[in-house]
Amino acid sequence: MTTAPSILNHINAEPPPAGHRLAVARLDRIEALDLRDVHAMAGRLAGALLELGVSRGDRVGILAPNCLEWVLLDLAALRIGAVTVGFDPAKFGTDPALIERYGLAVLFADGADSADSASDGADGGGPRLLPAAEARTLAETPGVAVPEPVRYRPEDFTAIKLTSGSTGEPKGLTASVGSIDSGIAAVQEIFAHGEDDNLFVFLPLSVLQQRYWIYSALRYGHDVTLSTYEAAFPTLRRVRPTVVMGVPGFFQAAKAYIERQVQRSGPEIPPAEALADGARKVFGDRIRYLWTGSAPAGGEVLRFFTDAGLPIYEGYGLNETCIVTKNHPGAHRPGSVGKVLPHKEVLLDADGVISVRSRYPVCHRYEYAPPGVSERVFGEDGTVRTGDLGRFDEDGYLYIRGRADDVIVLENGRKVVVRPIEEHMRSCAAIEECVVFCPTQTYLVAVVSPAAVPADEAAVAGQLARTNAAFGPDEQIRKVVIADEPFSVGNGLLTSQFKPLRARIAERYHREIHDINGSIHVC
Repeated sequence: MTTAPSILNHINAEPPPAGHRLAVARLDRIEALDLRDVHAMAGRLAGALLELGVSRGDRVGILAPNCLEWVLLDLAALRIGAVTVGFDPAKFGTDPALIERYGLAVLFADGADSADSASDGADGGGPRLLPAAEARTLAETPGVAVPEPVRYRPEDFTAIKLTSGSTGEPKGLTASVGSIDSGIAAVQEIFAHGEDDNLFVFLPLSVLQQRYWIYSALRYGHDVTLSTYEAAFPTLRRVRPTVVMGVPGFFQAAKAYIERQVQRSGPEIPPAEALADGARKVFGDRIRYLWTGSAPAGGEVLRFFTDAGLPIYEGYGLNETCIVTKNHPGAHRPGSVGKVLPHKEVLLDADGVISVRSRYPVCHRYEYAPPGVSERVFGEDGTVRTGDLGRFDEDGYLYIRGRADDVIVLENGRKVVVRPIEEHMRSCAAIEECVVFCPTQTYLVAVVSPAAVPADEAAVAGQLARTNAAFGPDEQIRKVVIADEPFSVGNGLLTSQFKPLRARIAERYHREIHDINGSIHVC
């Protein structure tokens, strides 16, 4: 089989197709730059990094919200063969100790100032802490020699991804060039992003997969808009994207907003027309499709956007595997996470636990992980044991049933998969998230994150009754704990990709979960 030319080598060496832009949005403004100018700025910044003493293989840390500087630093590191280490500002403060902990040659941090560069070694040649804003200054400095781009092999790596760190120190994963190239190429093959597209990116660039869309724009020639989560909704209608990538929590919030718009419509407007109009008020009038992943999207959310005229496609992948399966036009089965992409193989063991084998593995082990952790996840050939439960239908669509760790074994020996129960509870507009626990192996307790404060207790109680009616005797929820505040990244109950952190939720609401009194407990 012939190996396709490397996408990363191409964007390193060639300017992007003419006529396309990177727009960087804030709440109060949008700055648009020609992608060819971005490419040239990254080249100058690459030369400046070399002058700072950064060499091939050195690690360049970036701790900042989504911004132009993030993009420039990542592309500049790619140009000289340095390794980008992205830090989520919601998890990491501006701490010079990160430099030593992660072996960084330089850390560009939002909130740092020029005085912080005094953290250099005594001889002036040690690692540095620099303001993130300085990256743009360096990129715009004339006269810097632009270096020749390095060339990568598939097994080389260009980035270190940090996991959400739900327990202890975040683990790291090196990301191979082969895995990045094959992931971008597979997505391009099925979605054919082209010159009329504008891809909207608002999840943190510290999540490597979000940077894929920047690389895609540089390689295939389309626009891309970069925003932060906080600025996402105000920006959407202004920039009129064609593609929006988001986690289920984002689309749940959009659904609630659209429903409020529909409720305000007069009775003279047909419901279908009101729904489509409400969707346009949020997403603009050019949406080609919506992309969701990283956590399960409820069937009600998927149906809602389809009915609103916005096709939404769910997929499956992990940091350790990159994208594995994807629904897409021409191969879409709601409820599934799609068919397996080229260069990937999904293996199911006797219990239905998913392992993923890749032609180009992301990596073969964790960085910064305790002894034995890597061996529990990675096989010698890079095969990843995901811990997810799955099944295939007769046409090759994959369905995720839940996590193997989240299968509850009751004292009667029967097994309960909690994900369908949680999804049923989340179908209520008053419930944003639901996590089910089994404190004594005899009954289930659900901790729910309310959609609003104060919570709608009557709606939660009604949904509890409907959920219990829909499931069997071993799957009954005896009690619901309504959290005192919605789960969020800020309060440590969601990951940076907005997935519930079960262990932390269990710890925070331990007393309420184990208290057997009552059927609804409001914290």
